Amino acid sequence: MIRPSLVPLPSRLAALLGALAVTSTSLAAQNPPATGAGAAGGAAAATTGQPPAAGQGGATRGPRPYAQVVPSRARTDRGGITVHKVDERFLFEVPDSLMGRDFLMVTRVAGVPAGSGGFQSAGSSLNERLVRWERVGDRVLLKSISTAAVADDSLPIAKSVAQNYYPAIIGAFPVAAYGRDSASAVIDVTDFFGSDNPATSGLDANQRRAYGVRRYDPARSYIASVRGFPINVEVRQVQTFDAATPPSDPDGGSVTMETRQSIVLLPKTPMRARYSDARVGYFTVDRINYGLDVQKAESQTFITRWRLEPKDPAAYARGELVEPVKPIVYYLDPATPTRWKPFVKQGVEDWQKVFEKAGFKNAIIAKDVPSASEDPDFDMDDARYSIVRWAASLTRNATGPHTHDPRSGEIINSEITWYHNHMRSYRNWLIMETGAANPAARTLNMPDELMGETMRQVITHEIGHALGLQHNMIASASFPVDSLRSVTFTRKYGVSATIMDYARQNYIAQPGDGLQAKDFIRRLGPFDDYAINWGYRVTNTPSPEAERKVLHDWLVNQNTPFPYRYVAQQAGSADPRNQTEDLGDDPVKASTYSTANYKRMIPQLVQWTTAPGEDFTELREVYEESVGRWFGNMGHVATVIGGVEVDLKTGEQSGAVYKVVPKARQKAALAFLSATAITTPEWLQPKEITSRIGPNPIVTTRQAALITSLLAPGRLGRMAESERYDGVSAYPLAEYMGDLTRAVFPNATTDLNRRQLQRVYIQRLEALISPPTTPAGGGGPGGGFGGPQRFLPFITAPAVQTSDMPALARQQLREIQRSARTFGVGSTSATTRAHWNDLAERITSILEPR
Repeated sequence: MIRPSLVPLPSRLAALLGALAVTSTSLAAQNPPATGAGAAGGAAAATTGQPPAAGQGGATRGPRPYAQVVPSRARTDRGGITVHKVDERFLFEVPDSLMGRDFLMVTRVAGVPAGSGGFQSAGSSLNERLVRWERVGDRVLLKSISTAAVADDSLPIAKSVAQNYYPAIIGAFPVAAYGRDSASAVIDVTDFFGSDNPATSGLDANQRRAYGVRRYDPARSYIASVRGFPINVEVRQVQTFDAATPPSDPDGGSVTMETRQSIVLLPKTPMRARYSDARVGYFTVDRINYGLDVQKAESQTFITRWRLEPKDPAAYARGELVEPVKPIVYYLDPATPTRWKPFVKQGVEDWQKVFEKAGFKNAIIAKDVPSASEDPDFDMDDARYSIVRWAASLTRNATGPHTHDPRSGEIINSEITWYHNHMRSYRNWLIMETGAANPAARTLNMPDELMGETMRQVITHEIGHALGLQHNMIASASFPVDSLRSVTFTRKYGVSATIMDYARQNYIAQPGDGLQAKDFIRRLGPFDDYAINWGYRVTNTPSPEAERKVLHDWLVNQNTPFPYRYVAQQAGSADPRNQTEDLGDDPVKASTYSTANYKRMIPQLVQWTTAPGEDFTELREVYEESVGRWFGNMGHVATVIGGVEVDLKTGEQSGAVYKVVPKARQKAALAFLSATAITTPEWLQPKEITSRIGPNPIVTTRQAALITSLLAPGRLGRMAESERYDGVSAYPLAEYMGDLTRAVFPNATTDLNRRQLQRVYIQRLEALISPPTTPAGGGGPGGGFGGPQRFLPFITAPAVQTSDMPALARQQLREIQRSARTFGVGSTSATTRAHWNDLAERITSILEPR
């Protein structure tokens, strides 16, 4: 048996399973005390005759008779760990059979402080750690365990692993009493959960600093409830902190939140793990296995996935569709508005057809939460249940995290969250990205069918994450741009080869192409079929190691119209195919179609977003987001410049992993940006809009950001490295900088936008001559296939000061200075003449500093 090493666990681990069938009854919530120390105080102990727990609020006297510690008046939940409530004290009765077993302890936020914002909503996981209960004499210790390093117990090195990865003790409890036959230990956990314990706190160090937390207030904090279930214990706590700058009610001077702790028994025998492959986009768990017979400390990486096992293995082996022993079940939050609930349910169950590719039918099911009469013990906070939550929040997003067993990657629970205000995001995106060609999207009040379909696909995307799938931004590049104008193509494939791409709506289709409203929305695609089959199909192999060849063969022997491919975002950040929010295989062509649609849409925004009796707040919001999104498309084009395509391969595969984007494509991309975005796009600033919302600098601001991106050290470094790597395909850096300078300074004619851009350009060149200490922009870490260093030097930004960039920047400044002096003399406009003279003087101060 392989045992994990001992050390504190990083957050976002997970797990579940195991069985101990017992009934569960709810303990009444403990009312907050009017005065005193509340659940953590010593007065309650005096009323029960129960000694406080040493270290966690306890005395030093030894165990007492069981009947004294757990009197007849105790309220009891009998589960794997039995929970007793005696007056205001909470006791755990931990059986010897669970001592040394692996549990997952998950801290979640259950009640979010008003005004805290961000992606934190009820149900969000704050911390996850693997823990074990261990009895040492008359004490029970709660230890935090790591799975970062392992070795088989039978190997000599296992002892060294245990010694060098020692566990942290996060709780120590004197045994208050022993159970019958001394087969269990009763401990008082009141102070552990009722005090300001770092292991159970809802606020981390950064939040405490942000809110100016001075202290935890026990008088306004209490344990709301403790419930025992067959394989888990659920604790709810109300925690109050004195704070100088709370997120809401600043005069109140406090932060109050509700947290919950789930302590879940993990399977005694972990699920069989499946090795990951960086060419398939799954979330993973990693560990160092010191027991492997290799000449280094070897890492093992497994994918995260649910345990799906066929009910009828023989039928499954014959290729028949078979139901799983235990399907994946999601319960829909009762807070979900009735009109949207069918779309949420469908978004979950859309994955059923995908799982059929892996041989399973009815593998995933959405259910309503049972009523109290149907199941009086059902609790949405019970870690055995996965929930699709509806969060009353102004946050515009949705999330799909999951909790998994860190030993094997088995997903045991997930909390999908749809934030209420995310409908606002999609309303705006539908208008600006599809309104030109989709008449149904020309209103602030989208038809239920269109908004519901959009919401359905977002839920499907988030469920994909909860099934273990990562984003796959390279998928949209599998589709030819012009195919996205075809009714038959889009109806079959949607807008990208996977729902896991950030390719939300079809902004390529033009008016008259004949697409219906649903054809503009993303949907499940061939990559989803492939990834689920790759991750979930049961293979007839004796071990995970033997299975690796099967998985590899599936990858290299694909024969489909759209072969699956994946590159992690950080690994392919310089790859123009691997961008967020893009569509199609040609960024320039896609952005040409996009620009045509935006030119149709922008003039209509006043009509589409205003109404009698209303001001122009909505117009301003949709307009500003439209400008931002259009410049996002210009960013897709910019990525072609200095672009490097990354296609991960293994030793027996031919062809290069890195391919420099051909020079002709790079130059064409710069020419497109020069004509479309660097030249002032006056159509983006129509008087119909500016006269209603007032002067708005957003176009100039976005143009400046584009210029900054085009001179980012990461991009320039890639271009310089590409010359050495592939001189034939490379766009020489000196040539590029000269072309870019001419695009920004084409002649003496200027307008307000152009003058501001030219000043930004000078500032960016100055930053290349005197760079900040930390390399800026355009880079990013490596990561993925074999570790981050494998992607250098194409992905990370270079050391600017020792590169050719300062010299080339000085050269461009001198050329601009010569032009500025000439233009300044010949200009008839006082403002233009002042501008050129100013630029010449600025450059002098840069090149000849005092």
